[in-house]
Amino acid sequence: MDLLSEYRSKLKTAAEAVKIVKNGDWVDYGSNNSYPPALDAALAARRDELRGVQVRGNFLRGPLAVVECDPEGEHFIYNTWHCSAYDRRLCDRGRAYFTPMTFRNMDWYYRSFLTTDVAMVSVAPMDDEGNFNLSGALGSTCSVVENAKHVIVEVNPAMPRIRGEAAKLPLEKVDAVVEGPAIPLWELENHAPNDLERAIAGYVFPHICDGATIQLGIGGVPNAIGELIGDSDLKDLGMHTELASDGYLAMYRAGKLTNRKKSLYPGLGVLGLAIGSREFYDWLDDNPEILGLRLDVVNAIPVIAQNDNMISINGCLAVDLYGQVCSESVGTRQISGSGGQLDFVNGATAAKGGKSFLCMASSFTDKAGARHSRILPRFGGDIVTTPRSEVFWLATEYGAVNLAGRSSWERAEALISIAHPDFRDELIRAAEAQHIWLPHNKR
Repeated sequence: MDLLSEYRSKLKTAAEAVKIVKNGDWVDYGSNNSYPPALDAALAARRDELRGVQVRGNFLRGPLAVVECDPEGEHFIYNTWHCSAYDRRLCDRGRAYFTPMTFRNMDWYYRSFLTTDVAMVSVAPMDDEGNFNLSGALGSTCSVVENAKHVIVEVNPAMPRIRGEAAKLPLEKVDAVVEGPAIPLWELENHAPNDLERAIAGYVFPHICDGATIQLGIGGVPNAIGELIGDSDLKDLGMHTELASDGYLAMYRAGKLTNRKKSLYPGLGVLGLAIGSREFYDWLDDNPEILGLRLDVVNAIPVIAQNDNMISINGCLAVDLYGQVCSESVGTRQISGSGGQLDFVNGATAAKGGKSFLCMASSFTDKAGARHSRILPRFGGDIVTTPRSEVFWLATEYGAVNLAGRSSWERAEALISIAHPDFRDELIRAAEAQHIWLPHNKR
């Protein structure tokens, strides 16, 4: 059967395609823009026929029809690998359940432990060779579709094509194809950094050298780093990141991102996932200088470590005086997820000339106007994302300190030095009570 005939034989409406789902099945929607809105709506329409269907997603914008149609969770149970703002609200209401993970292990989880009865994912249209494209969700969604018993694709012409074998989904592996109009992609708002974020970035920026390979997270500090790079004399920077966003486009437009000096994949910017503005998606589309790889490759510590002068820059929410870092919860309330932070902390640390930075504001102000320190005496329920034994550089608007190899009292002293001044005395008293403060330490 030729490609066109095979394609036509698999064309179905969304309602027809989701009939394959049975009670108790595990259904996977993939990550970010792989969310399939027509299939989700069609599955929700079957609510009264189904019970105990487990739906798994990863950083989805929402709303999800299967969740909204079933407030008590009697028919559909939603599980997420990483919380978006929508997922967070669901977790707060007991309507979503977070799954701890680290991105480098995603393929291992799906191959070894997880069942996916039906994968339903949005894809870019099929090419002349018979491959759909997993687009900016490829890094993790490739493992979903490879290990699923059945695969249904919802074709979205708005999705950019990412180059690389991991992004390809052959027609022969697809059970049903649902066509639809171009649906606008999820675009993250690219907020300009504020003065505090620029101050934090100012302590990280001096550690970046010509030819460095950069991993950036999402947020104000990475955007501020991008600004500083754009205005600097730095040249020939590279990209190796689990999640790419507009910061890299800004570096490219400033002539700083060339990938020419990379020790691994020279000439190619490497990513596993991508989410950003429409301009960013247009830049990615069939770009021969961008290579999409699986997250078990992009985030593998030995792979990251092959990038000389690897600089990893990520955000965190809090740190205690022992150097434990929380990047995903406030107390026990799930805010985001562990993602690949620990992967890149370890990988950058192992690279020749590499450094990892975890960045945060030293304090925050609550809705009542009260200021609170993000540097805490000790955690009381906050989930540790990066253990104290793995933390390298940590930066606030008051400086950057290196905790690698430091004793308990050295860590306490260093962290208090970059705490907000309003809290330093009480942190010293806490360190004394916890026996991690030398009597002759500077107050």
